[in-house]
Amino acid sequence: MRTRTLSLTHLALQRFTSIRAHTEHICAPLEPEDTVVQPMVDVSPPKWHMAHSSWFFETFVLQPYLPGYQVYHPKYNFLFNSYYNSVGNRVQRHQRSTLTRPPLRDIYAYRRYVDRHMAQLLQDLPEERSAELLPVLELGLQHEQQHQELLLTDIKYILSTNPLLPVYRPQAQEPQQAATPATYLEVPGGTYTIGHQAEGFSFDNELGVHEVQIADFRIMNRLVTNGEYLEFMQDGGYSDFRHWLDEGLALVRTQQLEAPLYWLQQEGTWYRFTLHGLQKVNLQDPVCHLSFYEADAYANWAGKRLLTEFEWEAATQVYPPQHGNFVENGLLEPTAADPAQEGLQQLYGDVWEWTYSAYHPYPGFTKAPGALGEYNGKFMINQMVLRGGSCATSENHIRTTYRNFFHPDKRWQFTGIRLAQK
Repeated sequence: MRTRTLSLTHLALQRFTSIRAHTEHICAPLEPEDTVVQPMVDVSPPKWHMAHSSWFFETFVLQPYLPGYQVYHPKYNFLFNSYYNSVGNRVQRHQRSTLTRPPLRDIYAYRRYVDRHMAQLLQDLPEERSAELLPVLELGLQHEQQHQELLLTDIKYILSTNPLLPVYRPQAQEPQQAATPATYLEVPGGTYTIGHQAEGFSFDNELGVHEVQIADFRIMNRLVTNGEYLEFMQDGGYSDFRHWLDEGLALVRTQQLEAPLYWLQQEGTWYRFTLHGLQKVNLQDPVCHLSFYEADAYANWAGKRLLTEFEWEAATQVYPPQHGNFVENGLLEPTAADPAQEGLQQLYGDVWEWTYSAYHPYPGFTKAPGALGEYNGKFMINQMVLRGGSCATSENHIRTTYRNFFHPDKRWQFTGIRLAQK
């Protein structure tokens, strides 16, 4: 048993070290000035992300489990707490860009301090505490992976607001891929079991395994492309009220929307801002950076609909997902479906797929005791569920049962469309 515990903690330390290094890999191309910018409330400065993920380990792992641990700085709990009311007061979300101090070098020193003490904890962990600590550690690692995806999407938005349209990481523009025809695959109706049942980690919002009754439907074999969405735009889709939910139409008119986020037209040609700079829109790539309202309007225009989250999960039980385009690929943008492949493509990776399901608790959902009970439960209102991960998601972070959620007006994530029909 002692050998097994040492093995588990050793593997946990390796995983901890690898994930923490990836955060700094993401931030390596940035200038110090890039790390303090917050051009909208949904975006957090990269410096804050790096500090907050360290604060999480300090607060929920080191302080409870490492005897004699001294916090790095007595005011960091106020500066880098996100939304945990149980832990105390904090800098409000919209004010994170005011934190010009501590300087970036201090944040890196903070990370090194936390990492050093985490290594000490895991190397000296008593056997009797491993069963209690390791699940909290895993939550912290999954939490950091969530912030890694947010880092990439926030960096993209930050750089897009700079008139210079700076390049985050250079990359040659991808070659045009041949079109993959849109087909619809049958998913038989019946009773499907929904929720996390496998071994391994899941968030609490995936628990509450239950059965749902689903009618026969058909699912699109790939994601909606830029070219298909451009047809919607050219057909006056943004100005035709018949396609839109009332709130969505109000958003379009108030913000004068006419294209996905990051698209701009120059001399009659559409371009999009990417983490590799400004590139011509590839018509075969999945369309992304759409709100739920835009996704739903497109589906209405096309005479189709969005899937529910339960239909999406049921489809994975009929058509096992193929390997997807994740952050490990280094592309940092969605890529075209492969016309040589058959079956259901792009279910994992590329873009988060909007579903027509509100973010509500599963049957029997209960919040965890203490501060960690604030992780998901209190957000289960006024948001829509997304499934499948994106090109900014780590491959070992995603699961079939993973439930992402955002307010329906949000566009800065890699969010796109898959259609369904009866």
